[in-house]
Amino acid sequence: MITVYSYRWVPDFAKGLVRDLRVRWALEEAGLEYQEWLIGLGDDQNSPAYRACQPYGQVPVYEEGGLVLFESGAIVLHIGGKSEALLPADPAARARATCWLFSALNTIEPTIQELAAIDLFYTDEAWARGRRPQAEAQVKRRLAELAAALGDKDHLEGEFTVGDLMMATVLRNLRHTDIVDGEPRLRAYLDRCEARPAFQRALRDQLASFEDQAA
Repeated sequence: MITVYSYRWVPDFAKGLVRDLRVRWALEEAGLEYQEWLIGLGDDQNSPAYRACQPYGQVPVYEEGGLVLFESGAIVLHIGGKSEALLPADPAARARATCWLFSALNTIEPTIQELAAIDLFYTDEAWARGRRPQAEAQVKRRLAELAAALGDKDHLEGEFTVGDLMMATVLRNLRHTDIVDGEPRLRAYLDRCEARPAFQRALRDQLASFEDQAA
């Protein structure tokens, strides 16, 4: 049985954004069953046993038999290798889908994460107020480039792949802003991705974990 490690509690602003959602979504798309293992912030994530699985004490962790993986991109890529629903059989198409996965993580996410950190953690700091206009401009530039690459396609390579899964989860980190709405093609693209039944199941199950712990 596949086990996905996630947090049992996070602040409200993080619910639906924690990166185990990416893994849950990939497993749902691939039709693979899994169980969750919830850890707490602090002692659980800093325990020697957990650090042996995840050197940085973060989530997600993916465990399958004797295989233990960390980093959401690596885990999603591994799951993609199990299912043509996520990675096409054609080698060139697989390579292009993988390219978009890394584009989401290496080109789009860092700019979004900087802006999100300013807005969510440092909004009252003078340096953050000074930096925010440039950070927002950088995000908008990258999203304009992404929208141009998407064009009129439903997905980045035509059919839904791991690249779209990762890109959609990265774009969701802007949900506290209206920046995605400024690129209508990306707004429609993200809506299509979030409307997928597999995403809805993954999101429901992640949120249910937090609700169960709060009860």
